[in-house]
Amino acid sequence: MKPLFLLLAILASTTALTVFSAETPKVGDSAPQVEAIDQDGHPWKLSDQISKGVVLLYFYPKDDTPGCTKQACGLRDQMGDLQKDGVLVVGVSRDDAESHKKFRAKHNLNFPLLVDVDGKLTEAFAVPMEGRPMSRRVSFLIGRDGKILAVTDNRDAQVHLTEMQAAIAKLKK
Repeated sequence: MKPLFLLLAILASTTALTVFSAETPKVGDSAPQVEAIDQDGHPWKLSDQISKGVVLLYFYPKDDTPGCTKQACGLRDQMGDLQKDGVLVVGVSRDDAESHKKFRAKHNLNFPLLVDVDGKLTEAFAVPMEGRPMSRRVSFLIGRDGKILAVTDNRDAQVHLTEMQAAIAKLKK
């Protein structure tokens, strides 16, 4: 019976570690250093992007749906101000590259969309939608040091736009 008890203890501690490591990063945490490809198949690395400026990395459920379109178009429309503030925007969903290309073209989006069909980025940031193969709507503002400056975890696209705009305004002070 001792080997069985030892195995159960090991499994319990491993499970606890897995649950702990699966928490959505919070303000002050280091952002997971992820890599992916964008809608055009170009490689994208968070470490390369934060060397260029603050990164607004936002996860969203699905291309060309009402809330996701509102959020993407809101960011598109704010791009001039975001660029002045040194903010780079990138979206992530579990849609494929072809879907991202169509979504970008249809709405004239002026920032990359990362392909996450396997869910690795969604898992790295612990933002899965419960019971569905999608990401939750969660936005991360990541500083040049790789630390998370702001997080918005809310279903409402307008809340994301408003809260991220406020967080970016604080950077200027």
